[in-house]
Amino acid sequence: MIRQRTQPKPPFKDQHLSPPGIEADMEPQPHYEAPKYRAAGKLKDHVALVTGGDSGIGRAVAVMFAREGADIAIVYLAVEQEDADATAAAVRAAGQKCLLIPGDVQQPQFCEEAVRQTRKELGKLTILVNNAAYQQHQESMNDVTLEQWDRTFRTNIYGYFHMTRAALPHLKRGAAIINTGSVTGLEGSPELLDYSATKGAIHAFTKSLAKSLIDQGIRVNCIAPGPVWTPLNPAERQAEDMQKFGADTPLGRPAQPEEIAPAFVFFASEADSGYISGAVLPLLGGDTTAG
Repeated sequence: MIRQRTQPKPPFKDQHLSPPGIEADMEPQPHYEAPKYRAAGKLKDHVALVTGGDSGIGRAVAVMFAREGADIAIVYLAVEQEDADATAAAVRAAGQKCLLIPGDVQQPQFCEEAVRQTRKELGKLTILVNNAAYQQHQESMNDVTLEQWDRTFRTNIYGYFHMTRAALPHLKRGAAIINTGSVTGLEGSPELLDYSATKGAIHAFTKSLAKSLIDQGIRVNCIAPGPVWTPLNPAERQAEDMQKFGADTPLGRPAQPEEIAPAFVFFASEADSGYISGAVLPLLGGDTTAG
């Protein structure tokens, strides 16, 4: 009998990270290695571009894709270089190439350059993972400034649009686009009005884009997780708020990135999900109310 890996549960240590948050500073460290996962070469000869690939879900996806045979390009903010280097080392340890591309997905010109660099250095682009995100809790709508609203939308949905538009001319039949949504985009969140709105937009963007690309043979799907132990959260919360993070899920804890990444492999692999496009898959730690 194979036992499941023991995952950390609340209460966690009080902790706050300076935005955007460095994974190396978290305690406990997020789990991305997935020691029980058994690769099967599902993504051999693929090239994936992962935004927000330096840490959190993006890191776990990049490393798991590499274990499945894909070369990886990761996009990240320059201040996250320490995390990006760690991700690159893990991808290379899996035997694959890793291209590091620092920049901001809010800028359409950068997104075009990221795609250009990926194709130049890695030869092609077959999988796009839109994952970069920004969030900031506020107690009420009156506390959400126009500056915050714009930044959240420009990162979370404009960034997906810019990167997808840059990638599409180079994606061929059999390619996959995978977006990262959220339970907040399905159920709403009173303290994450702007973030929840962008995640709902991502879900609709996924479904609409899937319909528009179906004849081109490009599949588009979305993962909508509940709470996940990533730097995104302690980087914008009060230290004491992290103590009970994820405790209200039926499993009583947040997901670890390694528990989310296999769903991205599923949607990236045509052998596994060739009949699926336009899906939004909730991963909610046992909760059954979203979706």
